[in-house]
Amino acid sequence: MKPTSVLFSRSQQHFFSSMKPVFLLFCLLCVMEERADACSCAISHPQDAYCHSDIVIRAKVVGKKLLDDGPFGTLRYTVKQMKMYKGFEKIQHVQYVYTHDSESMCGVKFDINKYQYLITGRVHDGRLYTGLCNFNRRWEHLSLAQKKGINHRYQLGCSCRIKPCHTLPCFVTSKSECLWTDMLSHFGYPGYQSRHYACIQQKEGYCSWYRGMSGRDKITINTTDP
Repeated sequence: MKPTSVLFSRSQQHFFSSMKPVFLLFCLLCVMEERADACSCAISHPQDAYCHSDIVIRAKVVGKKLLDDGPFGTLRYTVKQMKMYKGFEKIQHVQYVYTHDSESMCGVKFDINKYQYLITGRVHDGRLYTGLCNFNRRWEHLSLAQKKGINHRYQLGCSCRIKPCHTLPCFVTSKSECLWTDMLSHFGYPGYQSRHYACIQQKEGYCSWYRGMSGRDKITINTTDP
């Protein structure tokens, strides 16, 4: 059977031709709406994530339950807290961690009964809330320097400011700043400074990048040479 060809009149062809810009605009709006529905987070150094969090713990997730307590679902994770690094004055012992059920609303997904996680978040009405924009990682994926930072080093630099550098030239504008240049590297984020350095306030009052891996590998560098 031969394929049947369809012929349109000139007026019909003009109609379909005039509809092309409208169709393209509709497609563009759909893409924009889809992107608007997605979770978008600004990248941050782990030290900033630590300093801006109410609670920082290492825990194993042992259960979850979907709660319907609002227009969007809330996941309540039951955790077995291994260690608390920050937030003793807000919650003495964390039993539950709350997050949005939808990843488009920045809800975070944890595996149950598999891994230990570093979990950070904010406290509201006595509950610990976290999401994709918080620094949540499997403990085994953290570098040794990050673990030391979480344990004690990051808190020494919470009065410092880590200044991201996305395009050159970049400069520090005060003695309390450390220039963060991971975004300029072809390795991308997370980069070397994120995994191995902390921005620490020195005795002289200025802040600088500090790396302390072992007794033979302690390096302090100034803010302009990360």
